[in-house]
Amino acid sequence: MKDLKKKSISTFKMVLFVLLGNALLAFVVTAFIIPHNIIMGGTTGIAIVLNKAFGIDTALIVFILNVILLFLGLIVIGKKLFITSVASTLLYPAFLSLMQRIPGIDSLTGNTLLASLFAGVLMGISLGLVMRVGSSTGGMDIANLILSKITHRSVSIFVYITDIIVVGAQAIVSDSESIMMGIVVLVLESLMLEQVMIFGQAQIQLFIISEHYEEIREKFLKELNAGVTMSYIQTGLLGEDGKGIICIIPSRKLYNANEIVRSIDPEAFITVTKIKEVKGRGFTSERQQLDYDVGK
Repeated sequence: MKDLKKKSISTFKMVLFVLLGNALLAFVVTAFIIPHNIIMGGTTGIAIVLNKAFGIDTALIVFILNVILLFLGLIVIGKKLFITSVASTLLYPAFLSLMQRIPGIDSLTGNTLLASLFAGVLMGISLGLVMRVGSSTGGMDIANLILSKITHRSVSIFVYITDIIVVGAQAIVSDSESIMMGIVVLVLESLMLEQVMIFGQAQIQLFIISEHYEEIREKFLKELNAGVTMSYIQTGLLGEDGKGIICIIPSRKLYNANEIVRSIDPEAFITVTKIKEVKGRGFTSERQQLDYDVGK
């Protein structure tokens, strides 16, 4: 029953994030990218070029390109890619067409720089939401994977190549300001994407060396309500054996952790490291509630 509940929650979260991510991406393109002629990569960038050259509807071009790439991915790479990409492949063009029908959406701001800042931040969030639940955004992501499998070269190489080609094609029909704004969007998008991917998972790791390790261990378990790991160590100068304390906590508990250590041993050696992601018991799975002095 518990496993079924977890699976249901996970499925609901995936559906919700994919819907929100694609809707937000369509909003960004409609409200900021197209009205201000800001260049961007991917199938949307190709669609913008074809729209300017032949006047074909942007949403229609994106849909056709995404479907073609989706089925090529199914043939070349396999079913797993098809399943994880099909939702975004169909949803994004649909949302794009819907957003284009909203009156006044393309006139939210007349400031190109402001539009670029919002576009970069919101685009990073939208892509992060989709990728955070293990789904693919489809489009050129599939093309890059196909090229990587055919040539046996790194995917990142083709990400750069395809982006350069798409952005370069738009640069031909765009002015220098649009190109610079496109660069702003790409930088902000990358920064926000990383933050969304690690949001809520980043933690602080403490490594403490002290002769009073047992007292610190007990205080951390009882007062800080944090798990600890004891590590056997040997001092470098005198070669004395001892134990070090490894503890991973949320950043909000850092001050209390420092106060506990300093109250017991003011000369304790402490290193503080920010880690991007933590998984396992107590973080991504249910914590075991045991008496704090177990193992003494």
